[in-house]
Amino acid sequence: MTFCPSRTPTSTTGPPTWDPADLGIDGDRITAIAEPGSLGGARRTIDADGRYVTPGFVDLHSHLDAQIGWDPLMSSSCWHGVTSVVMGNCGMTFAPVRPGQAGVLAGAMESVEDIPASCILEGLPWNWESYGEYLDVIDAMPKGINTGGYVGDVALRTYVIGDRACEQDYAATDDELTAMAHEVESALEAGALGYSISRSLTHRVPDGRWVPGTWADPKEFLAIAEPLGRLQRGVIECAPRYNETDGSTSRADEEMAWIAELSRTLGRPFTFNLMQMRSLGDHYRRVLELAVDANAHGAQLRPQTTPRGIGVLFGLAANTPIDNLGAYAPLRSLDLAGRLAALRDPNVRAQLIADGLATDQSSYDRMYLMTPEIGAAYRYGIDDSMGAQARMLGISPVELYLDVLIATDGAAVVNWPVLNEDFDAIAELLASPVTIMGLADAGAHATQIMDASQPTFFLSHWVRDTGVMSVEEGVRRLTSDTANFIGYRDRGVLREGAYADVNVIDLDAMWLPIPEIVHDFPGAAPRFVQRARGIDHTIVNGSPFLDHGEHTGSLTGRLLRSTD
Repeated sequence: MTFCPSRTPTSTTGPPTWDPADLGIDGDRITAIAEPGSLGGARRTIDADGRYVTPGFVDLHSHLDAQIGWDPLMSSSCWHGVTSVVMGNCGMTFAPVRPGQAGVLAGAMESVEDIPASCILEGLPWNWESYGEYLDVIDAMPKGINTGGYVGDVALRTYVIGDRACEQDYAATDDELTAMAHEVESALEAGALGYSISRSLTHRVPDGRWVPGTWADPKEFLAIAEPLGRLQRGVIECAPRYNETDGSTSRADEEMAWIAELSRTLGRPFTFNLMQMRSLGDHYRRVLELAVDANAHGAQLRPQTTPRGIGVLFGLAANTPIDNLGAYAPLRSLDLAGRLAALRDPNVRAQLIADGLATDQSSYDRMYLMTPEIGAAYRYGIDDSMGAQARMLGISPVELYLDVLIATDGAAVVNWPVLNEDFDAIAELLASPVTIMGLADAGAHATQIMDASQPTFFLSHWVRDTGVMSVEEGVRRLTSDTANFIGYRDRGVLREGAYADVNVIDLDAMWLPIPEIVHDFPGAAPRFVQRARGIDHTIVNGSPFLDHGEHTGSLTGRLLRSTD
């Protein structure tokens, strides 16, 4: 296969330069990068004139652990140029698991990541116990893109300790720590990419207790992760606990202290979630300062951040911001067509507006409408909120919402940013020399969040529209930086001998439609999906996978093990 002519990064040392070139692929590898017209005899040629040809994007933070069982495309990631993902983040994995414990792990995943437990139990075979056996099952599944995974602390503690691991004051015994470390070593030898941990106060099991490990003494994590240091293999990943239980008091210094010490002691890279949080002020700046200082003293820290706000989505086909209104209660049992018909009834509409006026409407000043005509917008001014728009029109936010739903036949989506609301803060995070791209959360929060489209937004907004970052640097952030960090060898680069994971991008045409609800999970359960424009072709392991967003039928993705 040949791409010609195309703008291809031709430098393999230092910043790439973009020059016209032909790129040749034979089998699953790139075999040539040459002058335009110098390659001949290809079985297929893709005309990439005026396009950028880039490595496939590598997403460090997905929760596709369940979805891979029924969706070999691993959408929505696939539509945004992602050719390799990492599963098992935030301590949430499905192995190791004892016979009969599948429901426990599925329930925890549903509670933490909003993936229905019924879908997880129906969509996966659950014919494994050890993490190595789990990887073998994933290896045999058809896959459109590549994937690897961490072994998670939540599963480890559940496997070794059981239900007691959820108790806030429980301390693992020496024997239990030894057993968990043994499972980590076994997982690494089978190909796990590392060890992941959850400390977030938003992560709870179905009965309301925090997930195992939330309150563990960090010395436990050091004992469990000991094999990473001894074998000098694998990455540590964590959803940290930056705040106290009051939700507003920062404890960034305490959390960063053990994170840095663990990385230094084991000599292993450590990545962890970092976003701007309204309740914690500029805590993200303190975390960045501490990470830079820790790295100057032997740690290997890469705070993981996002290029846009993380927001809860509302749509008429799922949850809405008017679910709490009494007049809306009878509509909840209706399908989309039924709900839309009801909203068009003048009596129902009038009662909804009246109910809305009787409630606190201040939250609408932090909610924003997306419509199909305009597309998905994520950066807002002070006049863009639903509250501000309603005041300008002299109507209530509920009336505005109903008008837009009716005008768009129920397609409009509301975005309520809850993290990384401040784009100036995002710019600071992206500019830091220690941060790394991640947190797309693909596969998670099925009816709440849709952030798998982050690569498309990152390139269109921060590279094309604002010029904050060059094309070269933007592509590096999505490819070689993430691939090298996680240890995906010969991926995230375009050079002779590398795996042919490739995107053909029309940067000028990049655009995001609004998220939409589909019912394609097991049992027809709903989820948000989001496609993209401007990614003309995606190649995985040398085989054309997507052509202008449409699946070619090829499923050449692979399980990527740390032992490869």
